[in-house]
Amino acid sequence: MTRKTVAVVVGRWQLVHQGQEALFQAAFGLADEVIAVLGSSYKARDPRNPFVHEERRQMLMANLTEAQRQRLHVLPVRDYFDDRRWNAAVTLGVRALAGEEADIVLVGHRKDHTSYYLNNFPRWRQQLVDRLADVDATAMRQVFFEAEDPDAALTVMTPYVSAPVRAWLQAWSRLPEYARRKAEHAAVASYRKKYTAVAYMTGDAVVTVGDHVLLVRRKGPFGEDLWAVPGGHLDRGEKLVACAIRELIEETRFPLLPASILAALHGVATFEDPLRSARGRLITMAHHFRFPAMGTLPEVVGCDDVKEARWFHRDELAAMESRLFEDHFVILDHFLGLIED
Repeated sequence: MTRKTVAVVVGRWQLVHQGQEALFQAAFGLADEVIAVLGSSYKARDPRNPFVHEERRQMLMANLTEAQRQRLHVLPVRDYFDDRRWNAAVTLGVRALAGEEADIVLVGHRKDHTSYYLNNFPRWRQQLVDRLADVDATAMRQVFFEAEDPDAALTVMTPYVSAPVRAWLQAWSRLPEYARRKAEHAAVASYRKKYTAVAYMTGDAVVTVGDHVLLVRRKGPFGEDLWAVPGGHLDRGEKLVACAIRELIEETRFPLLPASILAALHGVATFEDPLRSARGRLITMAHHFRFPAMGTLPEVVGCDDVKEARWFHRDELAAMESRLFEDHFVILDHFLGLIED
């Protein structure tokens, strides 16, 4: 009996261009079915990820024939910033869609250092496709979000982006979300001109009281209205744990003295993936301050550069992934075990 062949294509597709379309056409030519592994799913929008995973699925589908749509499966996968967990999630998801007996072929092209994932699945056959020159999603996003007129931008993008995707983007640009993404894109560009070092350090505070976790709702321009753990940039001459405690008090008016907060330190972890922040290379050391359950939760209030400070029950956090800033869901998961592997 002939085994079914299933092609796997991995990407974020944060603005689908013709180079990515070529990968899918190659995949359909090789296999009975195609699985699109959609990276960076479930997270909140940011300048690197302006489109949620359902919008990216729509862009991918716009380029396919009806017959191809019937042969395509979309597998959303979150960012773990941990290759072992990401590889396991992809492998498990692909096997669930393809079946245990399927012949799996990984289709891709070697673009740059971000293509290292192609070596992460040695049990799958690999088919490399030549990359189309001068087609890059980052450049396309810059054109789309930096132009004064999105329609003019889409005209400029004609050689690189198919007509169905341009039509989808044109309709999307009429929504309020386009203006928000455009403003944040500009804010990041300004931020990077100001902060030009190779990397910067921040300190974050994960504060738990019994089963409750303290989060803050951000002001703009980055991640406005998204929830985050308290934290911020390291001051000159400051220890990282002192930075985390200072930011905690400044942003929430947490009603304990720094020494009492420090005494509750339960764990520390560094988060330094180069892509964890759209603003640039920000390395953070997150500190878990764990307090026992109390009859009444400490009173907090949003101050400084946050709109609100609030306690959430641990059980609420799993459903908040798309409303958390940058990689803060990953930080919370590290200390609290939110994701079941």
